[in-house]
Amino acid sequence: MKENRRFWLTVPSKIVQRPVIWELGHKFKLITNIGQASVTSELGIVSLSVEGERTEIKKAITWLEKLGVKVEPVEINTIEG
Repeated sequence: MKENRRFWLTVPSKIVQRPVIWELGHKFKLITNIGQASVTSELGIVSLSVEGERTEIKKAITWLEKLGVKVEPVEINTIEG
């Protein structure tokens, strides 16, 4: 069953130049979409939506964390619009 999940990724300076999102889309069967991003030579902060099977999303998160990327779920605000 496919899921849509949103995360904040904090990418450390040591890999901020690496095409991490591109790699993510090629290593795992996921559709990725960048909602927002702020990247400097020191740090990258990315709002990323992913769509795919739950197990594939979990594998991708584990891979990102092994690279040193901090992965935090985006909290869905219960009072919207």
